[in-house]
Amino acid sequence: MANKGKSAGSLLAVERGTWSRLWRKISKDQIAFLAFLTLIVLYLMIAVAGFLAPYSEGWFDRNYATAPPTHVYMIDGETGGITWPYVYQSKRGFDQETFEFGFTPDTSKKHPVQFFVKGEPYKLLGLIPGDIHLFGVEAPGRICLLGTDINGRDNFSRLLYGGQISLTIGFLGLFIAFPIGLIYGGISGYFGGWIDNALMRVTEVIMSIPSLYLLISLAAIIPAGFTSAQRFAMVVVSLAFIGWAGLSRVIRGMVLTIKEQEYVESARAIGLGALPIVIKHVLPQTASYVIIAITMGVPDYILAESGLSFLGLGIQQPDASWGNMLKEAQEITNLMTRPWMMMPGVLIFLAVLAFNVMGDAVRDVLDPKSYIRK
Repeated sequence: MANKGKSAGSLLAVERGTWSRLWRKISKDQIAFLAFLTLIVLYLMIAVAGFLAPYSEGWFDRNYATAPPTHVYMIDGETGGITWPYVYQSKRGFDQETFEFGFTPDTSKKHPVQFFVKGEPYKLLGLIPGDIHLFGVEAPGRICLLGTDINGRDNFSRLLYGGQISLTIGFLGLFIAFPIGLIYGGISGYFGGWIDNALMRVTEVIMSIPSLYLLISLAAIIPAGFTSAQRFAMVVVSLAFIGWAGLSRVIRGMVLTIKEQEYVESARAIGLGALPIVIKHVLPQTASYVIIAITMGVPDYILAESGLSFLGLGIQQPDASWGNMLKEAQEITNLMTRPWMMMPGVLIFLAVLAFNVMGDAVRDVLDPKSYIRK
């Protein structure tokens, strides 16, 4: 019993020092620290998207369709001195030489950029109502920092709102998949025998289902009247349904070893039931792997949602996600003449890369071999 108490005390000390060691690892590693800051900035931006965005997600102006990014001037064109930021209203015109539509600034009137302006109502985090925006200009002036799409919607505003879907779907999917995988794998590994064989055969069937074709099939049978929120829920549940199987196999292998430990034998000896032993004593010992799997799993969900929306199987217009916004940039003419349309792809790349770097840092800290080296 003394050894058991000493072991539990050591385990508790390790858990208390985990977060401090993780922070030391991140703060000392410049790349990991940069990845951490990138994720913090991205999630803060989508959390206050309504405040940062000058327009709502559904705002549009047909006269500004496919407009280039608005040029913000800080040098007075007349005096050449520094002045308060202002913009010119863009006028749509037709070039008779190139036979193309274009935009030219109307320099007859300046539109000063205003900060903390009252605009369209929104809800921060979907709960807190507000109508104050960080910046904006008075109508008929427009300020579109990343231009507009083919329907005249502000790309910068939609980028912020789209991130709320693209960056949260990973955590929602894992919130469904991980409890299933943990309990399922824990029960399979703890009981063993015919129960283990039966459960693992089911897992193998789930893992053999081709995820892309399953999602395409589901998209084909979804009623046309489904809202984007319902489609979003379908994507999350579908990805979670496929994703838990691989986790359960790894957890099962870990539990096969953990269940032979002395503290588990002691719990059995005092008459504790199988399910409480699995939940209270076995599964907590897999926490290190679970944390690593979460940081590594979120990028998979982000890429899956973006890919499905890009293919038209996920979030549908007019609702925004980084995937369906990126779909507009697939045409070579857009890539050549409107490179700012690639910004959703850049943000997807940064988010996935940052999560992978953070996952490596977490794995280095939680790797049991690191204790031996140190």
